[in-house]
Amino acid sequence: MAEKRTTYKIQDLGKVGEVHIADEVVAIIAGLAATEVEGVASMAGNITNELVSKLGMKSLSRGVKVTVLEGVVTVDLSLNIEYGKNVLETSRTVQERVKTSIENMTGLEVADVNIHIASVDMEKEKGK
Repeated sequence: MAEKRTTYKIQDLGKVGEVHIADEVVAIIAGLAATEVEGVASMAGNITNELVSKLGMKSLSRGVKVTVLEGVVTVDLSLNIEYGKNVLETSRTVQERVKTSIENMTGLEVADVNIHIASVDMEKEKGK
């Protein structure tokens, strides 16, 4: 079964043409921004950040749902958080980073970044 790919027009350049962006690109931007935040172990249902370079960027869109209505983005992220990290503080940082990254890179307005904590990663705690 072919994967449905949705694109959104982000700019109309008149005679030159239009600029469209795939929803998966917005999801990858969100996933990258989220996993850069200290305290986020990985996206839920995703591999660790170290393996991304070997397996490709597409895996970063797992655990991310993007909805775009009339140029306004809503993002739902499912995260695995590191043991011992403050969930609220980490979530707030992820929300800010994801919103800023999407808006700066695409020009789309981000209305909501909803965080769902799927699990706590105990690996770092075991290594102490």
